[in-house]
Amino acid sequence: MKKGLIKYLLGAVVILIVFAVVAKKKGWIGKPLTTPVYVEKPEYRTITEAITANGKIQPEVEVKISSEVSGEIIELPVKEGNWVEKGTLLCRIKPDTYISLKERAIAAVNSANARLIQAKAQLAQSELSFNRSKQLYEQKAISESEYETARTNYEVAQAELKAANYSVESAQASLREAEENLRKTTIYAPISGTVSKLNVELGERVVGTIQMAGTEIMRIANLNRMEARVNVNENDIVKVKIADTALIEVDAYLGRKFKGIVTQIANTANVQGITTDQVTNFEVRIFILEKSYKDLLTNSQTSPFRPGMSTTVEILTNTKENVLTIPILAVTTRIDTVKKTGEWEKVENNTQPVVESKTTKVEKPKEIVFITKGDTARIVEVKTGIQDNQYIEIIEGLKGDEEVITAPYSAISRKLKDKSLIRKVKNKDELFKTE
Repeated sequence: MKKGLIKYLLGAVVILIVFAVVAKKKGWIGKPLTTPVYVEKPEYRTITEAITANGKIQPEVEVKISSEVSGEIIELPVKEGNWVEKGTLLCRIKPDTYISLKERAIAAVNSANARLIQAKAQLAQSELSFNRSKQLYEQKAISESEYETARTNYEVAQAELKAANYSVESAQASLREAEENLRKTTIYAPISGTVSKLNVELGERVVGTIQMAGTEIMRIANLNRMEARVNVNENDIVKVKIADTALIEVDAYLGRKFKGIVTQIANTANVQGITTDQVTNFEVRIFILEKSYKDLLTNSQTSPFRPGMSTTVEILTNTKENVLTIPILAVTTRIDTVKKTGEWEKVENNTQPVVESKTTKVEKPKEIVFITKGDTARIVEVKTGIQDNQYIEIIEGLKGDEEVITAPYSAISRKLKDKSLIRKVKNKDELFKTE
């Protein structure tokens, strides 16, 4: 009997606890459970939409210097970081081999000229012999075969003269090529700028670019004009336009933003990865305006930036003035279950078609905000426009006089439902104290 009584008492206690919890939530006893929230009214603001991209700082103009001929570096008067004027000696390749080739080409030209003189003399002799044979043949003094032999010799001499001329032209072309290769053993600066990268040392051997990809000796760049080269995702590239303003953050100068202008947008994508992991980006080049970093310039430094520095860029793509806005965190999504009915015909036992219907549920996400109505939260569906880092444009759904719940985001995104009980707080800090 005692054991049975204890079981009944425990069951009654459990039921009472469950009833108390439900009653508390429903507000039947004590104060109902409410969610503390912070509210703000929509405001008209000017907002600017921005696209964020990462990349590197590079000179606007940078020339890669490679040797067109192979050989050993015997002179390298510049160092990395040196400023060079256009036409300054940068590097000299050992010329001995190319001097020998030039001398051989000169000898070949002289030999070809000698053969040309010989061919001219032979032609003159053949021409005289042919003319005499022609006169004798007309006088019937020699046979036809002798005449034909003289004419053939004359024609051969003419052909040999042409061949000798071609040999001279070929030898002269080889000489010009040898002279050009010898000239290429000395490399001069094609532009004025700074030696931004030096890849070789004195005494190293380099491979020429005549038949293959040669050795890159150095790079010369104009460090007075720098740009940011960033990769923009394919979904955002359609928003970027030439002359868009950009804010540039360089890791070396934390907390500072430099201004720039979009000068170039790639037409061809850079695809990285394979199959489902592919990432498609387009390179965008942004010229950094000197006035935004002028205070960082010194007498000994042409630019505060160095090629290869990491950068994060915000490209300002669209600006709207005096538009209705609310904080971004106030907007969330909910799944809207839509009933969709389809009809089709079914034929049974060759009788009249019977129309049947089928109802399916389609889950469609929609953007919503919560506004206050008394002590409850009410769902309002909205249509949004552009956004910046803090605010988002409201195109439809709000008039501007509503109190919109803007915090806490955990309640907006998960807890709150239509007609949920709420309690307004005057300071956001109270929300953290409550939690």
